[in-house]
Amino acid sequence: MAKIFSQNTSPLVPMPSEAYIPQRDLDKNPILECRRLSINFGGLMAVDDFNLIIGRTEIAGLIGPNGAGKTTVFNLLTKVYQPTKGTILLNGKDTHDMNTIQVSKAGVARTFQNIRLFNNLSVEDNVKLGMHNSIKYGMFSGVFRLPNYWKQERIAHDRALELLSLFGMADMASVKAGSLPYGAQRRLEIVRALATNPCLLLLDEPAAGMNPSETAELMENIVKIRDMFQIAILLIEHDMSLVMNICEGICVLNFGRVIAKGSPEDIQANPAVIEAYLGKKKEA
Repeated sequence: MAKIFSQNTSPLVPMPSEAYIPQRDLDKNPILECRRLSINFGGLMAVDDFNLIIGRTEIAGLIGPNGAGKTTVFNLLTKVYQPTKGTILLNGKDTHDMNTIQVSKAGVARTFQNIRLFNNLSVEDNVKLGMHNSIKYGMFSGVFRLPNYWKQERIAHDRALELLSLFGMADMASVKAGSLPYGAQRRLEIVRALATNPCLLLLDEPAAGMNPSETAELMENIVKIRDMFQIAILLIEHDMSLVMNICEGICVLNFGRVIAKGSPEDIQANPAVIEAYLGKKKEA
């Protein structure tokens, strides 16, 4: 039988298959899969052919020099930006037609490089704002303070205190967020993200500005979050001690492209990673 080719056919190319996920997640579908993800800003390819798979309970790291495209990847995952090409699968579902609100409802939560709290609101109210996905009363009930409004408010209050207590912050519930110490503000932002009931938590430089003791506490909290909520965590971080101590899989970006993937041990010994961070040795 003769083979028939149309004028629109193109050569087949191999799909990326270098995926590393924890062994405990092998029997479950990945929580996140990025396939050939790219975005172009006026001719500048900020992220180019980005591929990544994250297991359902994995703590993963996304690292690279400044300007490598790490936060741009987070903006793609949360639909702040729409990719120029490529596919994002969240829990097996294509997010192509989703906006930021829909992605949040689907289970992606994030924190930011620069803390974004409502400083004049209380700690508890900041956490409650993260519960917008689960509030079950309408505007009519809210305006006229109907019984369902008070019921949902009690549920939100109890849930906020429960989350805050996990991080030793329940006694700060009535304090204004803007008056908290820096480390506590960082923790509050993470608590607010958890209030959305995510399946994937994105942490953008969570240790930025922290002292060593705060960073050590943060590492413990990240592991606690993964274990307690059984969710995946992807973090961007420049503190290599933090990354190497808690991340199971690490992806390295440079100039928008993935240059290495693997375990912390693999990444530390990778020549391309060393060159990206330290520069290429000049020949004598």
